[in-house]
Amino acid sequence: MKAISGYVGRIGVKGILICLLAMASLVHAQGTRVVLPSVGPVELKCAAAKEWRLDLSAKTIAPGVDEVEVTLQTVQPQPPPRFSVHWFVSQRDVHHLWTSAATHYGIPWGEVMRSEISSDLPLYSFLDANDHNRFTFASSESCRRVEFRAPISETRMGFACSFTYFAVPDAPLREYRTRIRFDARREVFYGDAIGEASDWMCASAGIVPLAVPESAYEPLYSTWYTFHQDVSASLVEDELKLAAEYGMRTVIVDDGWQIDLPLGNRAWGGYHLCGDWSPGRNFPDMRAHVKRVQDMGYKYMLWYSVPFIGDKSAAYARFRGKFLPEENCCAGGWVLDPRFPEAREYLINTYEQAVRDWNLDGFKFDFIGRFTLKGDDPAAKDGYAGRDIKSIPVAVEKLMTDVTERLRALKPDILVEFRQPYIGPCIRRFGNMIRATDCPCSMVENRTRIARLRLVAGKTAIHSDMLEWRADETVESAARSVLNAIFGVVQYSVRLKDRAPAHLAMIRHWIDFSRKHRDALLKGTFRAHYPAADYPLLEGACANERVLGVYQDNLVVPVLGDKTAYVLNGANGDSLVLDLAVRPARVEVYDTLGRRVGTPACTAGVQRLAVPVSGYVVVSFHAP
Repeated sequence: MKAISGYVGRIGVKGILICLLAMASLVHAQGTRVVLPSVGPVELKCAAAKEWRLDLSAKTIAPGVDEVEVTLQTVQPQPPPRFSVHWFVSQRDVHHLWTSAATHYGIPWGEVMRSEISSDLPLYSFLDANDHNRFTFASSESCRRVEFRAPISETRMGFACSFTYFAVPDAPLREYRTRIRFDARREVFYGDAIGEASDWMCASAGIVPLAVPESAYEPLYSTWYTFHQDVSASLVEDELKLAAEYGMRTVIVDDGWQIDLPLGNRAWGGYHLCGDWSPGRNFPDMRAHVKRVQDMGYKYMLWYSVPFIGDKSAAYARFRGKFLPEENCCAGGWVLDPRFPEAREYLINTYEQAVRDWNLDGFKFDFIGRFTLKGDDPAAKDGYAGRDIKSIPVAVEKLMTDVTERLRALKPDILVEFRQPYIGPCIRRFGNMIRATDCPCSMVENRTRIARLRLVAGKTAIHSDMLEWRADETVESAARSVLNAIFGVVQYSVRLKDRAPAHLAMIRHWIDFSRKHRDALLKGTFRAHYPAADYPLLEGACANERVLGVYQDNLVVPVLGDKTAYVLNGANGDSLVLDLAVRPARVEVYDTLGRRVGTPACTAGVQRLAVPVSGYVVVSFHAP
C-alpha cells in the first residue's frame, strides 16, 4: 500500500487515470469480441487506437435478430481511428448478395462497397435461390463513410464479412457510436428483411423521413431528355398544355433555364454557368412563367446542381479558395466546400429567394454525391481555417437540414427530388421524392433501380428515370417503357407535339391506370421477385387489389384468389402464363390502350392466355 501511495503521490490522481486509460486502449486496440446467438463471434478490430477506448456490446432485439453497439471515447477531441467489425457467414444455402447498388449474380469476391450520406446505404442481404433471407445486416451509420466487404473463404466455405469505419480521414471527435443489426437466417422474404433493416436504420439513428405530400405521387413531366439545355419558357408552356390533357400534374424544368445564351442547336455545354442561378434570356419573366404553368394545374419544380459553382459564373470569384480539390470538378463546375458557413448560407438563401420571388413548389437538388473527397483532406493542413464544421458528411447533413427547415417554413408541402446514389435514411430526411438515376432508353435498368429503391425507401415516393422513346417506335414498344417504370412515379420526357395519336392515347391510358391503382402500385405492400434475374416479376398490393408486372416471357405468375388481380404484360411476348389459385369469376384481357380484346374462360391451375404486348389481364374472384 505504501508503494502504491507513494506512486500516486508522485504522479497524482490525474496521472493514474491517464495511465489506466492508456492501458485500456492497449487492450481494446487488439480487438473486442462478443458471441451472438444468431451469428457467432463478432470482433472489433482497431490497429491504431492510441488514446481511444473502444467497446463492443451486444443484445438480442428479436428472435433471430441481434445487435451490437460500438463505442469510441477519448479525453481530447482528435481524428477517430480506422476500425472494423468482423463476422463470418456460412455459405450454406446462400446464392446471391443484394445491395442498394446492384444484385450480385452469384457469390461476391470481396470487392469494397461504400456508402455515406451522398451514396447508397450500409445495408446488405444474402439470399437463397428462392428469395428467402439468409443473412441481412445493416449499420446505423448513414452519414459518414462505411465500407463493406464479404470475400468468399474457399477453405471455410463462407464469407468473411466486415464493416469498416473511418477508412478516410474524418474530423476530430471525442466520442463516436454506431450499431450493427444482424438478421440471421429468419425464414422471411428477403424484401421484408431489407425493409425491416431500413426501418431500423431510421429508428436507431433518430431519423424521421420528410413528409410526402400527395403531389409527390402525381405523374410528372421533365424537360431534360426532351430539351436538354436548349429550353425556354415558351417551349415548356407549349408542351405542358398538351401534357395536362393527358393527366400530368407536376413539372421539373431541368438544366438550361439559367443559361443566358440564345436557343438553337446548342449542345450540352457543361456546368460552367451554374452558381449564379439567375434565369437566362429564354426565361424573361420567371414568376409570370411559373404562374402560367401553375394555372394549368401543375406543381412547378426547378433544377439546381447544388455543389457546382461554374468557372464562368460571378460566384466563382466570390468563393475562390472555398472549393473542394480540383479532382471533384465536373465539366467546369467546381464543388463548394460545405464546411464554410458562408457557402452553406449562400446556397440556402438562393433557394429561399427562388421560392419567394417565383413561388416555386419544389426543387430537383442534383449532384449531392459530389460533396466528397477522393483522398486526404487538404483542409487539415491549415487547421480547417474558416470552416465551422470539419467533417464533409456532417457539413452536408447540416446544409440539407437547414435547407429543409427554411424551405418548409416558406412552404410546408415543398417537393424535393434527389436521385441515386444519394438514397439512404439520412438523405430521406431532406427529400420526399427519390428518382432512379439516369438510364436513358434502358427500361430494364429503370425497372431494377426502381425495385431496389422501393425495398429501402419506406413511404418516400420513388420515381422512375425520365422516359424517352423514338417517335417511330410501335405503340406497344413505347408502352413497355411505361410498364417497366410503373411501380414508381413515372416521369415522362418525350416531345409530345411530335408523338403519334396512338402514343398519346397510350400515355393517357397508363396515366389514368396509375392514378386509379395508385394505392397498389405506389403505396401498398411491394414485392420484387427474383432479384438475381433482374426482377422479372414485381408486385404491389393494397386492401382490395393486386397489380403484378411481368417482364419475362413464359414466367409462371401465381395469382391468389383473395383480391382482384391486374397482370401487366411487360415482356415482349403475346401471352402470359397464370397459375390461378382458385377458379376466377371473370377474366378480361385488354390491350395497351385500355380496350378490352377478350374474355377467356379459365379454371384453377396453370394456363396460358393470349395477351397483347404491353396489354394486361384483369382477374376477378367471387367474394368469399
